[in-house]
Amino acid sequence: MNIVRFLWLLSLAYCNLLQSEELSPTQTHRVFQFENEHVRVWKTIIMPHQPLKMHRHDCARVVVGLKGGTLTKIEQTGETSDLNFESGIAYWLTEDPPGILHGDINESDEPIEVMVIELKALDTKNSF
Repeated sequence: MNIVRFLWLLSLAYCNLLQSEELSPTQTHRVFQFENEHVRVWKTIIMPHQPLKMHRHDCARVVVGLKGGTLTKIEQTGETSDLNFESGIAYWLTEDPPGILHGDINESDEPIEVMVIELKALDTKNSF
């Protein structure tokens, strides 16, 4: 096999590997969708038995269940509660209290996917 063909096959195999990793990720992650002066939008995929690190939400948001499930919300105080997301249902979540952090964990055996639409400060003159 000549070197050019070998390198071509090697690059093709590498591209296929990258594509398969993108299609079946194994880590919890966010996928940025878009942002403008009104909203910031991302998709979050929470893999089974994996947490989202401690964080807080400064803005109110709409969360749409794409692939539903139950997350366990863990407050920095140690208190826990369940967040249930059904596929195809939208939920309203208010901003978090100042200075309070929480984490989330998917304790199921299936990934949970949600679309998050975070609302920035609204201009009441241009609201609908």
